[in-house]
Amino acid sequence: MTIWTCATCAVEHPDTEQPPASCAICTDERQWVPASGQRWVTRDGLEAEGYRIVVRGLEPDLFAIETDHELGIGQRGLLVRTPAGNVLWEPPGFIDEYGIREVEELGGVAAVTASHPHLTGSSIQWSHAFGGAPVYVAEADARWIQRPDPAIRLWSSFAEPVPGVELVQLGGHFPGSCVARWAAGAGGRGVLLTGDTLMVGADLASVAVMRSFPNYIPLPERIVRRILDAVQPLEYDRIYSAFRCIEADAPAIVSRGLERYIRWLRGDESED
Repeated sequence: MTIWTCATCAVEHPDTEQPPASCAICTDERQWVPASGQRWVTRDGLEAEGYRIVVRGLEPDLFAIETDHELGIGQRGLLVRTPAGNVLWEPPGFIDEYGIREVEELGGVAAVTASHPHLTGSSIQWSHAFGGAPVYVAEADARWIQRPDPAIRLWSSFAEPVPGVELVQLGGHFPGSCVARWAAGAGGRGVLLTGDTLMVGADLASVAVMRSFPNYIPLPERIVRRILDAVQPLEYDRIYSAFRCIEADAPAIVSRGLERYIRWLRGDESED
């Protein structure tokens, strides 16, 4: 039996002799299937191609967990190290013995989670490598689980996988889209891990929310306002999205960015 991973989104699928006919995540309107068609990869196949997990520090007690060759959409996983145990956020769609050893040296994994279904990667494989660590999935997105497993823990609205790391459901991109607030991050000022729930702009001074980023499907004003209202009470200073970081003053940037989005939705901005 083989664990099949979608080459486009890097999300693992059930153990079967033959690959699935298609990836439900990629056939959804928020994602895409390449013109060349559905393609599947396996852990052994990726290792044979030279893929390897790379671990690098981002700030004290926060580490990027990545593949050294781009996989899926190229997002990075993040490992938050806390005295109560480590949280693996959005693991890559690959795992190897080197990566397992590196993470073990950092204290292992107490919980696995992600902002939304596109970025769950090889959550179950990472969970199994660390004693069946619970995998937190928003109940609102349960229909998108591609590899069911007893390690999965459904949650709604709010969850705390370990003390000091909180999951807050915001919705938007997916109904269960969430952020993780790490209270001790950024020197005690607080960090938000946002995946695509709040996407950091290329200018590192803005954020965006959308139903689909690759297919340019916007969100309506009511949902953007709901996201803004939900995130404003949170205490943090820094954001790590799926690709980029806002180093400081992130709450003000989020408020400005989402208020600007609402003005454009209303037609209140000039085209100049």
